[in-house]
Amino acid sequence: MGNLTVIVLAAGGGTRMKSKTMKVLHPIAGRSMIGHVLKAVQAVEPSRVVAVVGHQREQVGPHITELMPEAMLAVQETQEGTGHAVRIAMESCGATTGTVIVAAGDTPMLEGESLRTFAEEHEAAQRAVSILSGRVANPSGYGRIVRNDEGDVEAIVEEKEATPEQRQISEINSGILAFDAAFLVEALPRISNDNAKGEYYLTDVVGIARDTGLTVGAHLLEDFTQTEGANDRAQLAELGKEMNRRIVTRWMRDGVTVMDPATTWIEADVVLEPDVTILPGTQLLGATLVHEDAVVGPDTTLKDCEVGAGARVIRTHGELAVVGEGADVGPFAYLRPGTRLGRHGKIGTFVETKNSTIGEGAKVPHLSYVGDAEIGEGTNIGAGTIFANYDGVNKSRTVVGRHARTGSNNTFVAPVEIGDGAATGGGTVVRRNVPPGALAVSGGPQRNLEGWAVSKRAGTAQAAAAADAGDDVTES
Repeated sequence: MGNLTVIVLAAGGGTRMKSKTMKVLHPIAGRSMIGHVLKAVQAVEPSRVVAVVGHQREQVGPHITELMPEAMLAVQETQEGTGHAVRIAMESCGATTGTVIVAAGDTPMLEGESLRTFAEEHEAAQRAVSILSGRVANPSGYGRIVRNDEGDVEAIVEEKEATPEQRQISEINSGILAFDAAFLVEALPRISNDNAKGEYYLTDVVGIARDTGLTVGAHLLEDFTQTEGANDRAQLAELGKEMNRRIVTRWMRDGVTVMDPATTWIEADVVLEPDVTILPGTQLLGATLVHEDAVVGPDTTLKDCEVGAGARVIRTHGELAVVGEGADVGPFAYLRPGTRLGRHGKIGTFVETKNSTIGEGAKVPHLSYVGDAEIGEGTNIGAGTIFANYDGVNKSRTVVGRHARTGSNNTFVAPVEIGDGAATGGGTVVRRNVPPGALAVSGGPQRNLEGWAVSKRAGTAQAAAAADAGDDVTES
């Protein structure tokens, strides 16, 4: 693309959001609105990026820097219009040659390929100004593209400045423009704020170019939804719904089975391999990666998780967890950060895991909490087991060896180790290390107190049932 500067406008207040969060920071499909715009900007491989910040810049500036460390920040102390914002950006970066693209920070649907095509056409045509335009059924609120009888662009007229005839024009300005840098530097000081809002409109540069005899053109974008912004939360929700529809459709066309697209949400940074199956009510969020032949859902939410090939995750909530190849999870499992389930392992019904590694073929089938633990391959953890990892001050780890068999209703009081091939009895509280191959039990022998119900629960249904069964022995 040569010497290309991209200016992203992100200084507006966004008051209609009615939020303490700056408008461009509101999330959609797993990224902030401006995060989507910066992703599209990267596709044109610019020489420099300048983001204009203003309102709540203590929020916006660090966010932009985190996403794009190479971006420069220009501060618009007072919001006096887009022309004013671009002038500040140009003064900040000093760009006087090449091409300058101006984009809005609240157009999350914008795709990199569309921006690249627009920039390439502008440079090939050697225009002073190019406008990314579109045709819409209801142009209300948009600047209109005014053309002459030959079809050349004469001006962009803002809604408040438009005549009744101009308001009937259906071709509108997206707010994304491309300029010859040298011309833009010369034209910006000539913009006037003599208008209804008292602002410096960047679009006035079109008239300046025409008056100078320079070329102005418009690139009509068929998919104009890409340029739509969100001024309030209702509009943001509508854009989110449309973005999700497009994401889900793209994955289905890439070989993923989505049983019910209407109830499936997949964020922008999720990666799915062919022959993955997504069942109804599933949300795949963040940087989740699902490998081929895996089945996820129904009613499952995974954020920043990896699911191995052929694994199955049913009615599960997971975050920052790894599920190995061919493993089974759920239903009703909770995978907290740091969970790593090995190949062909199992985390079953009503099991919660955190910061734990469960080895290949190991199983935690039901009703257990596994926190800060390492479980060796082939081991089976009995139902109702608690890994007691917290003593009120410190968290400690439990290590269970390979091919161990632990009884139901156990408590492992960390730090403790259970050796390879060891076993524990039902109801055991393990406070000391168990050697390999040993059986650990706790508690004394069982005692039966004959006649207890009749003696201690006289007059109850329990006592009557015991008496009917022939237990009329009185405890001595």
